[in-house]
Amino acid sequence: MIIGIDVGGTHTDAVLLSRNGIEKKIKVPTDSVDLFNTILSGFTQLLDNIDPKKIKRIVISTTLTTNAIVQQNMDPIGMIVSAGPGIDPKFFRTGEHYYCVAGSINHRGREKAPVNKIEIEDIARKLKKAGIEYVGVVGKFCVRNPSHEIFIKRIINKHFKKVFLGYRVSGNLNFPRRIATTHLNAAVFSLHKSFFEAVKHSLEEKGLTIPIQILKADGGTMTIESSMSFPGQTVLSGPAASIMGAIPYAPANQDAIVLDIGGTTTDIAFLVNKVPLFEPVGIRRGRYKSLIRSLLTDSEGIGGDSTVRVKDKELIIGPGRKGPAMAFGGPGPTPTDAMVVLGQMNEGNRQKAQEGIHLIAKELKLTDIETADQIFKKCCSIILKKTFEMIDKLNSKPVYTVHEFLEGYKISPEKIFLLGRPAPYFAKKIEDLYQIETVVVPHFSVANAIGAALARTTCEVSLNADTEQGIVTAHEEDFAEPISKTYSEDDLIETAYTLLKEKAISSGADPDNLNEVEVVEFQQFNIVRNFSPRGKIFRTKMQLKPGLIKGFEKVLQ
Repeated sequence: MIIGIDVGGTHTDAVLLSRNGIEKKIKVPTDSVDLFNTILSGFTQLLDNIDPKKIKRIVISTTLTTNAIVQQNMDPIGMIVSAGPGIDPKFFRTGEHYYCVAGSINHRGREKAPVNKIEIEDIARKLKKAGIEYVGVVGKFCVRNPSHEIFIKRIINKHFKKVFLGYRVSGNLNFPRRIATTHLNAAVFSLHKSFFEAVKHSLEEKGLTIPIQILKADGGTMTIESSMSFPGQTVLSGPAASIMGAIPYAPANQDAIVLDIGGTTTDIAFLVNKVPLFEPVGIRRGRYKSLIRSLLTDSEGIGGDSTVRVKDKELIIGPGRKGPAMAFGGPGPTPTDAMVVLGQMNEGNRQKAQEGIHLIAKELKLTDIETADQIFKKCCSIILKKTFEMIDKLNSKPVYTVHEFLEGYKISPEKIFLLGRPAPYFAKKIEDLYQIETVVVPHFSVANAIGAALARTTCEVSLNADTEQGIVTAHEEDFAEPISKTYSEDDLIETAYTLLKEKAISSGADPDNLNEVEVVEFQQFNIVRNFSPRGKIFRTKMQLKPGLIKGFEKVLQ
């Protein structure tokens, strides 16, 4: 059996799956202040009368780091950045405690200016005096040679709880995004650590000792221990779970929209021939442009529990949530109350819902039914307006899926898939408004948890070979090996595949699920000096593609 858990801002969903299908599914309120008891409550209900020894896999998705970024609820971070010639790194400042220092490495990985040890020690004292506990260190060409970052960490390590190095982030060359990503990893680390400990202790309480997987933004998984070095990978873990939960039901050779309608927000994504769209460079959220691999998603601040009010005689819905609907004991009217009044939902206290809608109706000078209908219709329209704005934006530039680059492709959705607890109530209205077939995904209320449970492990490696210098490196993997002048493209691909396989297995991958490997980037340059060839530079990036594990097809029937 396997377990999937989706820790959302409002509810935590959990499913227990076997090869015969869904054995059990539960939903509990999320208490962000006491995650231990939230997760323990989920496990307790899920594993009632189940032998813990039968559980072979646990995957968790969470919106905690995403919410921390949105709410700016992150730790203050110290950043130490070295660049050398070129754009002044001060342009990429991440906050108050940001220091640009001496020392530089060039694009070939050779030192051009040394690190000033006295300068670094002085900065460490200032950061410690300011109460900083976590620090990021980034060099411009650290992916070619991380020696400066490693040296700076050695100098300052004893002063701080954890130091994050830029070369660990990605093999891609993008200095501004590397700074932002390193800062992000450091900023959400303590929150992620609390989450990790809550999960671990909850599992121990239930007698579960198997490795825990966590869903990443790219729709794949990694061990929760691995995520401690790169907590930023869990940003957009929740939306990724939505997409993975919808993929099995998507049509072949068609485009589809995926809408996950929650209490506070609606996550929006797209599938092309059953394959999710991909952020080709990395996640962008607010001012953060990162190197974190991600499925392409966006969110609209509207859901079943969004606040409803009237301002200057205009109906306003969201963004924001003050609590549940009045029908369920909340403080003010919401779209859920409108659905109760319209008779679409038979749950909750209809009288309380009517009281809330009546307050809005008086201001709009409409009947309660007319007001409820306007609220519901406007809620659907806001979601779809955002969705089609995204489509227009996507169709103005190249489209990237997880598998390939689709030059000149225009997205034209023929189907909409709905997930989330309110999904069945929204389906007909959305289909009526936009005349696109709208389908509620099976097990819609826990589809995220199912998507998380069935997601397979993903990872990537970037490899650089320089036959003039006689070395092949993947610094983010702590790999370096001497090579001869005859080192070839085939040798590079073979080395990359070996590294990828080792990384995937250490990240928790099942050896039976390592077939979906692809080369996503390859470059070759000739080195010429004084009109004479001196060698070659090879660069490649190889990935294990996102997808679903084998053997649980009955779950999706």
